[in-house]
Amino acid sequence: MPEDDWSLAATNLLVGIDDTDSSDSGGTASLAGRLLEHFDRNRMGGPLGATRHRLLMDPAIPATTKNLSVVIAVKASHRLQLSDFAEFVVPFLEAEAVAGSNPGIAMCREPCWTEPDNATALIDFGRRAQTSVLDLAAATEVAEATGAQLTPAGGTGAGQIGALAAVGLHISRSDGDFVWLPGLAEAVRPMNYRQLKTLLPLDLARDGEGREPADEEVIELPPRARPVLLDGLAVLLLDPPKTVTESGGFGAKPREVTTWRASVP
Repeated sequence: MPEDDWSLAATNLLVGIDDTDSSDSGGTASLAGRLLEHFDRNRMGGPLGATRHRLLMDPAIPATTKNLSVVIAVKASHRLQLSDFAEFVVPFLEAEAVAGSNPGIAMCREPCWTEPDNATALIDFGRRAQTSVLDLAAATEVAEATGAQLTPAGGTGAGQIGALAAVGLHISRSDGDFVWLPGLAEAVRPMNYRQLKTLLPLDLARDGEGREPADEEVIELPPRARPVLLDGLAVLLLDPPKTVTESGGFGAKPREVTTWRASVP
């Protein structure tokens, strides 16, 4: 791939994290954003995005409120091994995870998920975690078969299960939403579609009928709206557009302005 490729397709390292928070803390998604910035500051790799994935809610699974796990996508230095990243990530999670949580990490480098049998096993594990109660032995078996690396980062380390599930769901290419993308935090004001695509590495914005805005049409991004991972692309889902006629003033002709608003789940 080109050296200047900073799209999601440039990912060569996935880091899943889970069970880092408590019911009254900032959450795993917030920690994932800080971890990506930590990668960037320490020149371990370029941050590409972080997706959040919903797992099974069941009384047998200790969870906070929604049982969400997160995976971060990184364009990592080719000279570094998984052991190098573990030495970097584990102390960060041990320091940043909330006291009393049971954080765990799952890390994959290509060809961990690009080899078809590995991808099938990881995706199957992720989907099973959305419907069944899984244990650490099941996660360990899949990790050993695919070359993924599981590491506890405090407490019981039970978060390794959800962390590996997040990796599997991310590589399924159609699960989860982006809790971090370069520029996402800055996309707080209405702007036209061309400006938004310059600010965010979006692949597409569309509504439920598949309509895409024109470059000059306005996009509004409410605080809780997030692009989703769909067919391996970062896609911003939109509500149907609204068009209003604005007066030109001072004798200018009225003009039609079309505005799109990002959907909020």
